[in-house]
Formats: sequence, C-alpha cells, structure tokens
Amino acid sequence: MSLYFSIQSIAKAAVFVALIGLIGGCDKSTGGRPQFNHIDITGADFAREFELTSHHGQSVGLTDFKGKVVVLFFGFMHCPDVCPTTLSELNVVTERLGADAKHVQVLFVTVDPERDTLEKLGSYMGAFNPDFLGLSGTADEIATVTQEFKVIYQKTEGSMPDTYSVDHSAGTYVFDRDGRVRLFVSYGANPDELTSDILQLIKEPL
Repeated sequence: MSLYFSIQSIAKAAVFVALIGLIGGCDKSTGGRPQFNHIDITGADFAREFELTSHHGQSVGLTDFKGKVVVLFFGFMHCPDVCPTTLSELNVVTERLGADAKHVQVLFVTVDPERDTLEKLGSYMGAFNPDFLGLSGTADEIATVTQEFKVIYQKTEGSMPDTYSVDHSAGTYVFDRDGRVRLFVSYGANPDELTSDILQLIKEPL
C-alpha cells in the first residue's frame, strides 16, 4: 500500500474524529460504566491489535502488554510540534502517576519508517522517557496498522528529497489492562484529566 493518501482521505479522518465526539456525547447516562474525561470508545470494532517491531528489535503486539494500560500515539521524529508536545505531555502524565506508572506502557508508532530507524527511535524515546517504546515496521506493515486504527497520514514533499514532512492524525488511543481499546484522546489533552482516566483503568479488575 502506498504511503500517500488523498486529500479526501484526510477529510474523512476529520469526519471520523467528529463522529467519535458525537458518539461519546450522545448519552450522558453511564449505566454503571466509569465516567472518563476523554471519549469512551469501549467496544469499538477497530484499534484491536497490531504487530510491529519495537526499538529494541522485538516483535510486539497488544497482547505483549497485557496487565498494563497502553497509551498509543502515531507520529514521526521530524514532527516539529504535535509529536514532541504529545510525548512531553505523556511524560508529565507518567510523572503524576508516580508508582502507578509501572502499570502503564506508552507506545509511539512512526508513520515515517523510511527515516525513523529503530536505533533513532530508541534515542528519540529516551529524550522523553526511557520507558516509552518506539515502534516501526515496513511501509506495508505501517499502512496495515494505520488502517486498523483509522489513522490518516500523508507525505508532504520538502525542498529536498529527505526534508519531507508527514501530515497525520493526532489522536491518542488508550487500552485497558486486558488490551481492549477504551479511550480516544484528542490532541492537546490536559495531563491531569488523562492521568485521572488512566488511574481509573489501572484500578479496574482484570
């Protein structure tokens, strides 16, 4: 599958995010379910699994993190603002979790496998938090995962072949300790609110 996506696909991604917001806001009754600060997508038929390679060189999927709350974000290392901001905010969240941070795994999936080698991803993760894991794969593997997670990305050419940028969806997914997708978190989340949501998921019985 090509790394390129049409403008229509980008527009569809915006509609998807809007629809998620509507779904999350239609019914204010919780029916005994926990109340989260972010969009509850429990039971969604997407974002179910992936198989990629960690920056340690190991093949990993959601099942490898069973017992932990997984926070998963898509981006690329040359991203000037959204990616470093999100990773910095996620580091703040882990700091606020304190001892409970051991129950959480943050994953960063690159949408630029051409430039983001595993070695570079390891260094990049270390700049934010040494416990964060960078994930990559072949262009086809990344395309398969982004389809499953309804993530849109599009290469934008720069002045030179290696100075391109990648426009991409900026939302974050949060999974419970059983590996089920539970939350969609829009870009610019309040760290305190996200910390509260993650703590709720940590305290849920397995």
